[in-house]
Amino acid sequence: MEYEPNSYAVQLRTKQSNVLGILLPSIDNFFYDSFIAAVEDEARRYGYSVLIMQSRDVAAIEMSNLQFFRKNMVMGLFAAISIATDDMSAFKKMEALEIPLVFFDRVPEEKGFFSVCLADEAAGRIAAEAIIKKKKKNVLALFGHPHLSISKIRRDSFVETFKKDAPRTRITIDYPENPEPSKKICLEALTSPNPPDVIFCMGDLILIGVMKAIHELKLRVPEDIAVIGISNGFIPTMFSPIVTYVETSGFKLGKLAFSQMLARLQNQPIAEIVCVDSMLVEGGSL
Repeated sequence: MEYEPNSYAVQLRTKQSNVLGILLPSIDNFFYDSFIAAVEDEARRYGYSVLIMQSRDVAAIEMSNLQFFRKNMVMGLFAAISIATDDMSAFKKMEALEIPLVFFDRVPEEKGFFSVCLADEAAGRIAAEAIIKKKKKNVLALFGHPHLSISKIRRDSFVETFKKDAPRTRITIDYPENPEPSKKICLEALTSPNPPDVIFCMGDLILIGVMKAIHELKLRVPEDIAVIGISNGFIPTMFSPIVTYVETSGFKLGKLAFSQMLARLQNQPIAEIVCVDSMLVEGGSL
């Protein structure tokens, strides 16, 4: 008879919505697109819907989004914290209300939360080893926001690998995050009296800005300047030659995050932190 139950009435009666929340900085990022796609695929298989909200890296928006998730009685929440997040009390409130959390990508440094991570330490090390193998001597290394644990871990691993295996290598570090500041830093470095012979890009947005600068200066890759990045895998294929990168798959991370969330919803024991492995994908840019 085409009768459809009132979903709000069902939620009030059962205290369950069959909706999972995803809170992330922005959706205009291929990495997060692929993460969302993986979670949504798995959620549909198990009878869940997905509600997605963006913080835009603003603490007040993040708090408002968390309140919205609570009011809509989401059954669980996947969260990548904003740059501005210093106080985890609002997230702890979600757990206190028996709304399980699984953090991903940008995870809290504070212990006691369940997180799924990319193998950030390995990613930094693998990128450094690839540069050392090519005997590069002057590295411009561009990372994300220095406040984030993901940036700290990748930077520290990257630098430590050089200290151990190629201590005489010159490393210049900056934190541009986005395409335009990445382009500006790159233009200044490449036109300086002592330009780098390789540029490391921690993420796809940084890589886009770097490649804009290289094209503007009409430099050849890798003859004039070598490039390596950490990437989800799509952006490096847009350039010629294809950019060598360390794979950090948003899709694989999404699959792993959902399996962790499902275990939490079913009250199964899980590890506090689990990681997706990284691997080098060779292009022609290094």
